[in-house]
Amino acid sequence: MADHQPATAPPTATYGAVLGSRHVGRLLAGTLTGRLPNSMVPVGLVLWITGGGGSLAFAGMLAALYGLASGLSQPVKGRLMDRHGQTRVSAPAVLLNAGCLASLPLIGAGGQPTVVTAVVGVAGLFTPPLEAGLRALWPTVLPDVGRRRVVQALDTGSQGLLYIVGPLLASWLATAHGPDTALTTTAALGLMGTAVVLTSAPSQTWRPPAAGGAAGSGRLMSTGLIQLFTALAGTGFAFGAMNVWAAGMAGTHGLAMFSGVLPAAFSTGSLLGSLIYARRARPGTPATQLITTSALFLLGWMPLLTQPDPRTAIVFTAIPGLFFTLIITNGFHTVDVLAPPSRTTEAYAWLILSVGTGQAAGTALAAALATRLYVLAALPAAGAATALTILTLARRNLASTSPRGRHRRPRHHRKHQVNLPSHESDTYAPVVGRPGHQTVRNGSPAGTSAAAKQAWLATARGQQEQRAARARADWFGMAPQEGTRAEAAPQWRTP
Repeated sequence: MADHQPATAPPTATYGAVLGSRHVGRLLAGTLTGRLPNSMVPVGLVLWITGGGGSLAFAGMLAALYGLASGLSQPVKGRLMDRHGQTRVSAPAVLLNAGCLASLPLIGAGGQPTVVTAVVGVAGLFTPPLEAGLRALWPTVLPDVGRRRVVQALDTGSQGLLYIVGPLLASWLATAHGPDTALTTTAALGLMGTAVVLTSAPSQTWRPPAAGGAAGSGRLMSTGLIQLFTALAGTGFAFGAMNVWAAGMAGTHGLAMFSGVLPAAFSTGSLLGSLIYARRARPGTPATQLITTSALFLLGWMPLLTQPDPRTAIVFTAIPGLFFTLIITNGFHTVDVLAPPSRTTEAYAWLILSVGTGQAAGTALAAALATRLYVLAALPAAGAATALTILTLARRNLASTSPRGRHRRPRHHRKHQVNLPSHESDTYAPVVGRPGHQTVRNGSPAGTSAAAKQAWLATARGQQEQRAARARADWFGMAPQEGTRAEAAPQWRTP
């Protein structure tokens, strides 16, 4: 067995070190700028339609259509990105999106409703998939696991600011310069931010891992991923219901600003949670952390059931926000474990869609129960409880999907091995279990000497220990050893 090399010290994972890493600041700033239209367009559309004499109902329908079209198209765009790269997907998407938004002032708020609806729908369908694309870039930009988890937490936490800055910016532009200017500026910001990302070296050179063998050609939707996405829809439900509860609190206490202050407190807590999470060690697997943070998220909603006064409500709303970012971040980490390497961007897009769908459902149900403030206060906790229940029941399926037992090479590879000796044409991989508990099956051909078999087993065990060390490093946030994937199983060669 080869001697082990001494472990090197992990790179520093401080905020300064991470943000100072090459390409990190540019990718974060570009993605946040490019995603500002997601929060600006709904407000801008409402102000544009109502300012032109249209009805609030039609304006609300357009805002909902834009968000729905954007969310439902995410998995398709993620799949295309996995196949063709980021530039070929996001570049035409952002051009169509920005073009549609910029054309709305030319059509006019009083234009044909059918035409306006069609343009808004197309704009939503072609929102560039920047969030899923950025998640796919981080392993390339930051190979170190510790630094990558810091930037992923900062990425998720900072996105909450989009829904504070975006509506305020759209409202200010519409008030100061008119709704037409607000829509045009929104289109320009999306185009500029996406261009910053797509012209960066990591985005231009990124390609997904080749889809070869069992890991790459398997279906995306495993049982674990379906359960994960369903649970995260419950998390999104809590967030959507909270927005309506905030509006109910504002109406009850006669404080109109509370409809914006309470969601802002939640987003502030989310950002603080990401900063704390990025600085702390994270023991346990992503699935364990996901269940733990979901339990804390549920507990964070409980104080709202006491119907607090307005000032206390601000503090209470920030508490569950502390854990919202942690749930989403660990959800992405769990996707990394469960999804085929060649389809991670598509899997990220499904996660984003799941949270967004749950948020829409929470908003709709809470709006239907808007007159019952006590029920509104309980809806976020109900969504969080649903998510925790599903995650707890799915714990075994959320673990690593490493193959257990013997697995023959795929049949379509065997036709290339017909001229190989019999002992090379049918190779078996070692059995892989939890790190530290692996077993190695003797894959040497029958009839060989005992010494040769022992030598083969020694080599196999050595490689198995290296894989286990890398797995432990990845789970516990330590510096990974050389390489990020397990090597192929040792094959027998005639001595």
